[in-house]
Amino acid sequence: MSESQKPSSPANEPIDHPIPASETDVYAIHGADPEVLAYAMAKYSRSSLTMKESLAEISSQRAEQFLNTFYFAYGHRSIADLAHIPFAIERLSLLAAIELVDEQRWDGQERSTRYQNFRRSGWFTPALGSETPKFTAAVEALFSNYEKISSGMLAALKAAIPQPESMKPEAYERTLKARAFDVARYLLPLATNTSLGQIVNARTLETQVSRLLTSDFAEVRQLGEKLRTAASEPAWNVQHAAAEVLCEEIASLDADCGERVHEAFLRPVKTAPTLVKYAAPNDYQRQTRSELAHAAATLMGSQPIAAAPLVDLLDGDEPLEIELATSLLYPHCHYPYRQVRHQVAALSANQRGEITSLGAKHRGRHDELLRSFSSGHSLRFDILMDIGGFRDMHRHRRCVQLLQRYTDLHGYDEPICPGQPTLAEAGLEAAYTAALDSAYATYRQLRDSGVQEAVQSAQYCLPLATRCRSLFKMDFAEALYISELRSGVAGHFSYRRVAWEMYREVARKHPSLAQYFRIEDVHEPVDLLRR
Repeated sequence: MSESQKPSSPANEPIDHPIPASETDVYAIHGADPEVLAYAMAKYSRSSLTMKESLAEISSQRAEQFLNTFYFAYGHRSIADLAHIPFAIERLSLLAAIELVDEQRWDGQERSTRYQNFRRSGWFTPALGSETPKFTAAVEALFSNYEKISSGMLAALKAAIPQPESMKPEAYERTLKARAFDVARYLLPLATNTSLGQIVNARTLETQVSRLLTSDFAEVRQLGEKLRTAASEPAWNVQHAAAEVLCEEIASLDADCGERVHEAFLRPVKTAPTLVKYAAPNDYQRQTRSELAHAAATLMGSQPIAAAPLVDLLDGDEPLEIELATSLLYPHCHYPYRQVRHQVAALSANQRGEITSLGAKHRGRHDELLRSFSSGHSLRFDILMDIGGFRDMHRHRRCVQLLQRYTDLHGYDEPICPGQPTLAEAGLEAAYTAALDSAYATYRQLRDSGVQEAVQSAQYCLPLATRCRSLFKMDFAEALYISELRSGVAGHFSYRRVAWEMYREVARKHPSLAQYFRIEDVHEPVDLLRR
């Protein structure tokens, strides 16, 4: 073997870049700041260093410099997908929570109206000036009736369903309480406080903050500010108390070592100060929203809202140009999709083009197109359901959702579950109807009061029984998944009906595909002790 063919050895010249091992190496990573970790992962495309080597040499200052260059200057937005940040958002209204989680790239969990008594949660009060006492009285009345309906329905359930000998008393009580809360939640106003946790990447966070800052609701705008601040200031350290004790013990033995340990374990960590620092109200969204609302009002005029089913599977044979224009107008009115589409289809091609151009003309260099441009899906469901049920359906991220504003125009739903005592049977129907009618009367008074942002603030006293309209666009796999998951007997009866109707609509239009749905008939009485 010649000298040049000999393998490396300690006696030979050192190799700057060793030959990689042939075996795949997989390891989890813990303890790196989100922005530092994002930089380290981004370096895979620019460096042959391993993750361990990259993290060992990267400082937060270098990460900030890199992100300022490639994220902001060059527009490499995917880098922010690599920085994931957990947040706790507590004591926000149900209305604000719906706005907050309205992201297609979102992971989180919110307090459940099924397992917790929301009477203890309190509520958010919008700025209504002299009208505030009227609002407070309406919300207090809804909560009072929430308790009345909850306890009354629990008593009716216990009378109708005896406790099985094989079931522990606490399990029996807990299960029927959840069933009672399923009914009582219809009376919770949108002002009700809730809490949620989210784990999002920094790109989603930036667009989320920008969208929230652009909201018509003051509470939501303030929420955007608080999210941006939370990402820019030191995060809460779950290990802080234990680490502090450890640092003190080490410092008592060696002051210099204690100082270094303190810096390693108790230094303030800012999760995404660089990636959210430019998050600001989005002029594209604000200007476009205003112009599309005006265009929808002009096109639809004063015509009455047409009757529509709970779930309407739209035919997919209209040209993409018509679907785009209709989808842009849909969130800015209260009409069914078919009714809006009928008006759009009657326009000339140039007029439809003008509507579509409204959706893009204010778009900035880094703005994502409005969600309404996500068109061309084969299955589109126009759904009119109660807000409480929508909140559950809203969790499905693998589809496009367009939500219309909350209003009293569509009326409200009554909680009906096959096999469960009705409100009338429980002697609660009159109280339920009176509570909702009173809340609606207050909503209209506040809406027309003339105080600043009255239209927005009045919506906080609308109860979850209120019907809202939304458009869900998806492929076949997602329609099957939602129908199967949400029709299960353990689910809430509100979205079970929606899931069943989605299946029925697909089966009607595509009968050969109905066999693939593993569906449960929601009209069959259920075992109310099964969860």
